[in-house]
Amino acid sequence: MTWGWLPEFNATMNAASAGLVTTGYLFIRRGRVQAHRACMIAALGASTLFLAGYLTHHARVGSVPFRGTGAARTVYFTILATHTFLAVVILPLIAVTVTHAARGRFDAHARIARVTLPLWLYVSVTGVIIYWLLYQARLS
Repeated sequence: MTWGWLPEFNATMNAASAGLVTTGYLFIRRGRVQAHRACMIAALGASTLFLAGYLTHHARVGSVPFRGTGAARTVYFTILATHTFLAVVILPLIAVTVTHAARGRFDAHARIARVTLPLWLYVSVTGVIIYWLLYQARLS
């Protein structure tokens, strides 16, 4: 089996997660709790599929070197460093945020979601940017 489709799949899951997190936020701001819940569960699913695809890709392929030079290289590694750090930070934040919601602790859920949401969104969006810079951008 070839694994060449995984980077695009992973970027798609990151984009879906970003879209679902944003839509879920808009729903809760409008008081549409069930729609918010559905979006956030779907975002969690998309992020989980991303993580499974990411781990599989790196187990099979390893790291993909960045081919850009100059300013593009600086931008890429700055985005990659912040993305990687926050990707580690976001996992327990998502777990705590979801746990509060599942237990009906909505005040605590809302407090931590104010931190979790923008970080989750940043990690998802920068994941797509990293994919684009590695696989799609013409940086020669």
